[in-house]
Amino acid sequence: MDCTTIAQIIRTGLPDAEVDVSGNDGVHFEAVVRSASFAGKSTLQRHRLVYATLGELLGNEIHALSLRTELPG
Repeated sequence: MDCTTIAQIIRTGLPDAEVDVSGNDGVHFEAVVRSASFAGKSTLQRHRLVYATLGELLGNEIHALSLRTELPG
């Protein structure tokens, strides 16, 4: 798994999102996701939206994902 693929998957699930993914070892990643879809949602709800875009990749191809979710601005 690579950063570009993860970013594309997240953008597919959250089309309005700006996504930056980093990670050097192919299994541990950090992502910053900015989306208007996060308005009015708690951090947990925001993270669940992102996790839902990745589905079964989490815990398998993506061993760990550190997330920062923000509103655009």
